[in-house]
Amino acid sequence: MHIFRSLPDSQGRITVTMLRKISVSISVSSLFFTALAGAAEQNLSEIEVTEERYIAPTRQMDETVYTGSEISKKGIELQGSKAKSSVYEAVSQLPGITYENSDSNGLAVEQGSFRSRGVKGMLGALTVEGIPSYGGNPIGPRDYLYDLENISGIAVYKGAMPADLGTGVGSRGGAIVLHPDWPHQKPGGQISQGVGSRNYHRTFLRLDSGALPVTQTKLSGSYSFSQANKWRGAGELGPRHNFNLALSQQLGSNTDLKLSYNYNSIDQDLYRPLTFAETRDLKANYRKDYNVLLTGNATDDINYYKYNHGRFLNRDFMAILNSTPLENLRLTLKPYYSVEDTEILQGNAANKKVQKRTRDIERGGFIAESSYGTEKLKGVLGYHFEVGTMNIYNQNYDPKGGGLDYKGYGVFGSSGTNYINSPYLKFSGKIDRLSWQVGLKYFNYAEAASKGYTSSPSDFALNPAADLDRKSRRYDIWLPTVGASYEVNDNIQLHASYGRNFIRPYSYMPLVNAYNNNRAAFKQQGITLNNLFNGYKMEESDDIDFGIRYRGDIFEIAPTFFFGWHRNLLTTVSDPRVMSAGNPVRYQQNIAKAIGYGIDTEISAYITDYLTVFANPTWTRLTYDGDAYFQGVKLAGKGRQVVDTPEWMLKTGLILKLGDFEIVPKLRFIGDRYGDLEHKERIGSYTVADLAINYTRKNIWRMAQLKVGLELTNLTDRRYVAVINSADDAIAGSTGYYQGAPFTAIATVGVEF
Repeated sequence: MHIFRSLPDSQGRITVTMLRKISVSISVSSLFFTALAGAAEQNLSEIEVTEERYIAPTRQMDETVYTGSEISKKGIELQGSKAKSSVYEAVSQLPGITYENSDSNGLAVEQGSFRSRGVKGMLGALTVEGIPSYGGNPIGPRDYLYDLENISGIAVYKGAMPADLGTGVGSRGGAIVLHPDWPHQKPGGQISQGVGSRNYHRTFLRLDSGALPVTQTKLSGSYSFSQANKWRGAGELGPRHNFNLALSQQLGSNTDLKLSYNYNSIDQDLYRPLTFAETRDLKANYRKDYNVLLTGNATDDINYYKYNHGRFLNRDFMAILNSTPLENLRLTLKPYYSVEDTEILQGNAANKKVQKRTRDIERGGFIAESSYGTEKLKGVLGYHFEVGTMNIYNQNYDPKGGGLDYKGYGVFGSSGTNYINSPYLKFSGKIDRLSWQVGLKYFNYAEAASKGYTSSPSDFALNPAADLDRKSRRYDIWLPTVGASYEVNDNIQLHASYGRNFIRPYSYMPLVNAYNNNRAAFKQQGITLNNLFNGYKMEESDDIDFGIRYRGDIFEIAPTFFFGWHRNLLTTVSDPRVMSAGNPVRYQQNIAKAIGYGIDTEISAYITDYLTVFANPTWTRLTYDGDAYFQGVKLAGKGRQVVDTPEWMLKTGLILKLGDFEIVPKLRFIGDRYGDLEHKERIGSYTVADLAINYTRKNIWRMAQLKVGLELTNLTDRRYVAVINSADDAIAGSTGYYQGAPFTAIATVGVEF
C-alpha cells in the first residue's frame, strides 16, 4: 500500500505528498508522524490523506498547536485483546506512559498501575468527546467501561491541557480523550471471537443501520461478553457485559445531534497482593493468592477468595448537539448523566473483618461552548457545569459459620450534593509559519457538608456523632495555558507549551478511617474530623514542554523535554499531639512538593519496503524536594524518585509485512522502581517480550473482510513484579505488590462487513 505524509501548507490546509511506496502496516506504537495536522479532533473535511494513520500529533478543535498524541482505530486494534476492554492498555505503548495490570488478559478491574510521566493516572482525566468519566474511592478515570471496537481514536495529553478539554475534577496525571466511532453512513457490522489461555473468551458484535430512508437517521448497537479464569489462585474475572447504543441525526442543513448510551457490568474475584518480603522469593510466591477453602479461623478466612470480590456497574448517557448558524460560528451543547453502583468485598487484616466498600455515585451536567473566527484568529467561550452525589461508605462483617455475620458500619457520613462550575476562554491563531494559542479556565468545586454517624455495637443503628461532621468547602483554581509552534521547514517543527494542572482533594476514606481508629485520642486533644479536613487542598502542577519533530524520508524522531513543578501533594504526616501505642498518629495532608523532568521520544526507521523498526524511550525524574516525617522520625525522601516511577523505560519492536501477514515482535523494558519513600523496597528492572501475528484478507465474498490474529505475551515466561500498589509517600511495609502474568496465548477471528 502507499504510505502518505501530510504537512500543513501556509494556508493551514493539508497537502498530501507521497512519502514512498512501502508494504508495511505500522503498529500503535506510532512508528511515524503521518500528519502534523492530522488529528481526529480537527476538521476532518480539510484532510486529504487516503491512508489510515496509526498515531499522530493531535490538538483540540479550534487550536493551532499540537500538544498531544492520538492513536487511531487501527492502532488500537494492533494493541491486541487487552486493549479491547481497557483504555490504559490501548495507550500503554506511548513513551512517558507506564501501565501494568495484574491479569494476563487485561480483565482485572482497578488492580493495575497507570502513571503519566511518573504521576498516578488516578489523578488524571478520562473524557469521551470532552465529557468527563470518573468516580471516587478511588478518585479518577474508569478506564474499563468501554469496548474499544467502538472508539475511532484516543488522544493523550501529558503536559499542558487545552482550556476546553473536559478534565472533570483534575488533570495532574494527564488526560485521555476518547472519540467514539459513531454510527456509519453505510449499513454494516462486525463480529469477533477470541479464545485463549485460562479459559479466556470474548465475543463482540456490532451492527450499523446506515442512513435510514427519509430521516437519514444512523444507528449502531454493540454487545460484548468477556470472561476468564484468574491465572493464579481460585476465581474468575467476569462475566463482563458491555452494551452500547448510539444515534446520529442531521437536523436541518447546519445542525446535527449524536446520542450515546453505554452499559458496563463486571463481576470479578480479586488478586491478592504480596508483601515486599514475599517478592524477595518470587519463585516460591509466584502463584500465591487468596485461600480456596474456609477454615473457621477469622484470621485466615478474611483471605478466602469469595470474600475478596468486586461487582462493578456503570451506566452513562451523553448527547452532543452541534450547530453552525454562520460560516465561522459553531455552537455546541453536551449534556450527560452517569451512574455508578459498585460493591467490593475485601479482607481487612487490621480488624480481622471482611469490609464491604460501597460506591453509589450519580453525576449529571453539561458543557456549553461557542466558537467564532478563522484559522488566523479564533476564539472559544465555554462553560462546564456538573452536579453530583458520592455516597461512599464501609460496612464490616465477621467470617463466621461459613458465611458473613454483619457487624455494622465503620463510619457513615452523609454526602450531600456537590457542584462543579468551570468557565473557560481560549484564543488561537496562525501567522505564516508561527502558530499560537492561549487559554484560561476557572475551576470551582463546591463540596457539601457531611453529617457523621457511628454504628451501635448492639443493634448496629446509626447514631449521630458531632466530631465526625464535616463543614462544606469550596475549592477553586485558575488554570492558564499557552502554546506555540514554528515550522522551520517542511521537515522540522519546534513547539513549546505551558499549562497549570490540578486535582481536587481526594483520599477521603483513609483520613476518615485514621480518625475513627484513634477517635478517643483525637477527642481528648479537642481535634475533630473537620479539623483534619482543613489540611486538604487541591494538588497543583505547572508543566512545561519543549519539543522537536523531525520527519525525513526514512527516519523520524520526536523528542519532548518536559518539566513539572508539583505542590500541595498529599503526604503522610505524624501528629505529636495524638499518641497511639506510644507513637504519634499518622494521617495524610496536602503539604509536600516535588519536581519532575525528563524526555519522551518517539523514533522510527523504515529499513525496507516491508520492515520498519521503532523505539519509544523515556527518561523520567520525579523526586520530592523535602523529607517526610513518620512517628516523629525523619524519613530521607529528599531527592529520591517517587514510588513506582521507573527512571528508564523503553518500548521497541519491528513490523514485518509479508503479503497478507503482519508480524510484530515487541520488547518492553521497565527500569528499577521502589515501593517506599526511602527506597528500602527496591523492585528490579525487567524486560518482557511479546509477539503478534495477524492475517487480513479483504473482499471475502466481495463484501467482507476476514481478520485472524495470534497474540503471545511474555514469551519467555518471565517472573517479575508488575504492579506496585502504593501511595507516593508510602513507608516501608505498607505497599502491596502484584506479580506479572505468565506466558499467555490468545487467538481471535473476526469478520467485518
